[in-house]
Amino acid sequence: MPFGVVTVIQARVASTRLPGKVLLPLGGLTVLERQLERVRAASLAGTVVVATTVDRGDDAIETVCTRARVRCVRGHPTDLLERHRHVAALLDAQHVVKIPSDCPLIDPQVIDDVIAHYLRREGEIDYASNLHPATQPDGNDVEILSRAVLERAAAEARLPFEREHTTPFVWDHPERFRLANVVRKDGRDLSRSHRVVLDYSADYAVIDHVFDALFDQDPGFSADDIVTWLDAHPAIAAINAGYRGVNWYRDHLADLRTVGAGDTRHPVTLRP
Repeated sequence: MPFGVVTVIQARVASTRLPGKVLLPLGGLTVLERQLERVRAASLAGTVVVATTVDRGDDAIETVCTRARVRCVRGHPTDLLERHRHVAALLDAQHVVKIPSDCPLIDPQVIDDVIAHYLRREGEIDYASNLHPATQPDGNDVEILSRAVLERAAAEARLPFEREHTTPFVWDHPERFRLANVVRKDGRDLSRSHRVVLDYSADYAVIDHVFDALFDQDPGFSADDIVTWLDAHPAIAAINAGYRGVNWYRDHLADLRTVGAGDTRHPVTLRP
C-alpha cells in the first residue's frame, strides 16, 4: 500500500560533535524517544520512520525504535540523501518530510504548518521548509519534498555535502525546482536568539532544563512556550548562547549559490 506522507528522522550514535546524543536521557526516556513523541503528535506527519545506519553502533538506535514501536530503516552511514531515498522507495511514499534528530523539542504545530503549506499547493511546488530563511527558534527544522524530486536529487547530486545533508541540491537550484518557505505568523525572527537544537553538551544542558520545567505543565509545550521560558530564565539561555546561529553552512559558503557570505540564511527569493 502506498504511503502519502512519510516523516523521516535521521539518527545515528556516531555524532561528531556530541557522540550518542540521541541516546542521552531526557525525562526518563532517551532524547530520541522524546522527539518521536513530539513528531508523532503532529497530525500531518503521516508514517514516522527513523533512518539510521548499518553501523553496528546503531544497533542501539534500532533497539530504541523497537521499544517506541517506530519503524527503523538502516542505510548508508554518511549518504543521507540515499538513506531518505531508500525509505521513500521502501514505503512507496509520495512526499517525504525530513526532520533531523538534533531537534528533540520540535513543536508539532510547526511541523504541521510546513506540511500543510506544502500539501495545499501540491502540484505547484516541489519543496517547502521553514529554513530559507529560518524564523523559528533553532531546533524546529522541517523540510518536505516530493518523492520524484528526492529521487532526482539522489540521481544527480555529486558533492559530498549534498549527499550528507540530503536537500541542498534541491534548495540550491531554485531555477530547477519550485521552492516555498514558511515563516512565523507573528513576523519575528527567533532563529538566532533562541537555541534548542542539540549539537553540543551546552545545548543538552539547556534542553534538559527546558524539558524538566515545561513537560509536567504540558507535555505538548510549544515553541512559543520555550521562548517565554527561556526569556524568563536568561541564565539558562546563556549556557549555549555562544552557539547561536552556528550551522553547517558556514563550512560551505564557497560552494552554495543561494547562501551569502555575510548571512548563512538563504537570501534567494522563494515562493510565498
